[in-house]
Amino acid sequence: MTKDEEHLRLLSIFHFVVAGMTALFALFPIIHLVVGLAIVSGALPSPEGDEVPGFVGWLFVVFSGTWIILGLAFAAMIALGGRALRRRQHYTFCLVVAGLACLVMPFGTVLCVFTIIVLMRDSVKEMFGRPVQSAGTAT
Repeated sequence: MTKDEEHLRLLSIFHFVVAGMTALFALFPIIHLVVGLAIVSGALPSPEGDEVPGFVGWLFVVFSGTWIILGLAFAAMIALGGRALRRRQHYTFCLVVAGLACLVMPFGTVLCVFTIIVLMRDSVKEMFGRPVQSAGTAT
């Protein structure tokens, strides 16, 4: 196994790890979702005569549900980037996912930097089937 193959294999594994951590953190607002559903359904006991308005429950449900869905979609995108790295496909997608992984601080930022460094190598571009331009030619 060459150095580039080993680097791509490790980056793929780390993409899956960061995707798992992102998915875990995306699920934190489940408690807010449950509280919101409890408010909306009336299952949450209210103190003496002070009723919680229904729109507050819906705010909890909408914001937490949106956060969970977007977070899980982001985690899936990072995992797909790891899969593409492993298969050496979709070079541009891998670069975009690496750039967006910077949002997952601090591990995603480190992953982003190393992924971009590895993907910029001419030998790695060839592994993805990308044409490599010499320094003297421009297109």
